Amino acid sequence: MGRNHEVTNRQLLLDEQGELREPGWSRSLVQQYDRSMIKAPKFRIKEWDYYLVLNDKFAGAFTISDDGYIGLQSVSLLSFDGEPWEHTETVLNAFPMGKLKLPSDSSSGITEYSDKRLQMKFAVEDGTRHITCAFDRFYEGKPFSCDIVLQQPEMDSMVIATPWDKKHAFYYNQKINCMRASGYMEYDGVRYEFDPETDFGTLDWGRGVWTYDNTWFWGSGNADINGNAFGFNIGYGFGNTKAASENVLFYNSVVHKLDDITFCIPESGYMDPWKFTSSDGRFETEFTPVLDRAAKLDFKLLVSDQHQVFGRMNGKAVLDDGTEIQIKDVMCFAEKVHNRY
Repeated sequence: MGRNHEVTNRQLLLDEQGELREPGWSRSLVQQYDRSMIKAPKFRIKEWDYYLVLNDKFAGAFTISDDGYIGLQSVSLLSFDGEPWEHTETVLNAFPMGKLKLPSDSSSGITEYSDKRLQMKFAVEDGTRHITCAFDRFYEGKPFSCDIVLQQPEMDSMVIATPWDKKHAFYYNQKINCMRASGYMEYDGVRYEFDPETDFGTLDWGRGVWTYDNTWFWGSGNADINGNAFGFNIGYGFGNTKAASENVLFYNSVVHKLDDITFCIPESGYMDPWKFTSSDGRFETEFTPVLDRAAKLDFKLLVSDQHQVFGRMNGKAVLDDGTEIQIKDVMCFAEKVHNRY
């Protein structure tokens, strides 16, 4: 089933009724998000910026979010060397409901959060994204800090506008892959340095109004393959995706659109090898897990069960012109998340 309607006309994202004008995918934010046009209650609006900066040995993940009746500000530090480990620390805020003033467009502006314990800022300017963070008592009483720059030259991204079969519910999402990373993270006397020759960051930028109970699958990775920047974004699971899927390859700043992808997660457990297969035969890979970043929250109304599994991907991906890319031991992640919130 080819579900690949590409939106190319610049337009407002929502119509006067608060519904999506044109569901589909695009290469940039051609549809303009305007929070004031949303017709759902404020406490249902979800807005977030999530950055993952990853290499073969370690990673950092940074979230600033305003999810209506709750805000989740979070930092993860992950190490894959030796005995893999990770720590995620989250600050929860009650009823931010727009107070964080997240930008309505990913291409400029400042996303920031600050309290006595955590100061985190994402600044976008002149083709760069600058991530700074100071987190007091991050883990075992010790602080975490980082100063990371991601390079974003002119490049395609993956943007998708997905409706639900419920009035006023929609999801507008952008994934920007293949941004070369420099800078560092610091924790417990160890400095984790990023090298733009080999290391990349990814942005997951989301705005919308979700229904209450959803399960999604998402996977993403970047690598240099024969001197070319290559990345992939795969996922499915929520909303009405008849118009388009979010499955794409990135190669030298250009997006190549894929059809449906299936995550074959073994029943024996998340740490056993996975397979990924595609309806169009253009993404056929195996995934060997290294670390499961599992998190479970249960506040009765707000329930989240997530498995973000980091590991190495092997297999093949096929570009639009039929060129076959060999994926070899690419460190990436794939996740299954069930949320009720």
